[in-house]
Amino acid sequence: MVHVFTYHDNYYAYDTGSGALHVCDEKTARALSGEPVEMTDEELAEIADLRAAGLLDAPEETVAPLKSREMKALCLHISHDCNLRCRYCFADEGAYHAAREVMSLKTAKAAIDLLLRESGNRKVLEVDFFGGEPLMNFGVLKETVRYAKEEGAKRGKRFLFTTTTNGLLLDDEVIDFFNAEMENVVLSLDGRKEVHDAVRKTVNGKGSFDAVISKIKKFVHSRGNKSYYVRGTFTAKNLDFSKDVLFLADNGFDSISMEPVVTDIPDLQIREEHLPVIEKEYETLCDEYIRREKEGRGFSFFHFHIDLEGGPCLNKKVSACGAGNEYFSVVPSGDIYPCHQFAGDKDFCMGNVFEGKIDAALREKFATSCLFTRKKCGDCFAKFLCSGGCNANNYHYSGDIDEPYPMTCAMMKKRIECAMHVLAERKFAEK
Repeated sequence: MVHVFTYHDNYYAYDTGSGALHVCDEKTARALSGEPVEMTDEELAEIADLRAAGLLDAPEETVAPLKSREMKALCLHISHDCNLRCRYCFADEGAYHAAREVMSLKTAKAAIDLLLRESGNRKVLEVDFFGGEPLMNFGVLKETVRYAKEEGAKRGKRFLFTTTTNGLLLDDEVIDFFNAEMENVVLSLDGRKEVHDAVRKTVNGKGSFDAVISKIKKFVHSRGNKSYYVRGTFTAKNLDFSKDVLFLADNGFDSISMEPVVTDIPDLQIREEHLPVIEKEYETLCDEYIRREKEGRGFSFFHFHIDLEGGPCLNKKVSACGAGNEYFSVVPSGDIYPCHQFAGDKDFCMGNVFEGKIDAALREKFATSCLFTRKKCGDCFAKFLCSGGCNANNYHYSGDIDEPYPMTCAMMKKRIECAMHVLAERKFAEK
């Protein structure tokens, strides 16, 4: 399959079989799209050479997904409570449609024990601290890190830790601990003050921007070369989200992601009629992204990263998400779910850390799900780059983890085209 697309006055052809991206002229683009176009012998020869080299119309391989039954990561819901009441929160403002509670150290230790026991030969394990707001249970978080490192060392295993926080409880103690122990930190900030405050409110109903911006800035300044992301969410109320991404960049944050909201709240929900505006907005952001990079003041935007020459092997690309098979979430009661977005849905409860067993049938369902079980992905040019999307988004849209969510698909494809344009511009700049 060859996907031909334009970006402004640039013409590209992406070959799904080889993963090669070609810059071409309009006539060649039309010819590769199947239009009857008169080509010169030289142009036809160039196309023939690319085909002979396996870089155009290359056959797509059907390979086995790269999945093991060894557990590699846990998302610990260290707190099912939150000090914010964000309107769009998929987690019921941190409570996950249940009692507000925090995880005990006993439960956290049992979760770590489960991960160590079920990790097989894996030497590097991952633990994500999630909520709610994890810092509302900071004491248990710290002790869990200490316990995991001690128990891992006994077994020749190493842990990588990540925390997602809204930033309200960041102080010097937390900053020092995060910089010492966290491989990555995700900080929630939606962008401009008026955008952030419209949806990310405190318990008393006030906007939280002024309460968090200086704390997040202080943390990022202290982070040095260690990883972090400032992660925003855009809704129907800020379809001009490129301004929020650039606002974050202008405030000194150089590692940014901005995700579309998934909600059924009418005034926030992203709908099909919004897609043309969103696609144009990604282009606006892409243009400014390239311009700033050329000026030496670039930043990293998660969705514009693409690696067509290296990256994961094809077996990994078709494997889809590891949720429910290699990766699990544990809630304060000790119940186990495929991932944080399934937490609280009893149909997807896979066991409990104190029982030490994973529901075999549910695990098999997730283990066998891959790009090739997502039939609607077959004709999509982006399939080897997205693997069929998010299990949870698919399920909440259609009731089937193998049924892609069309809104996500549309935005993903546009982001990939923008990322390919960024890649091509960088290649030109190197010459």
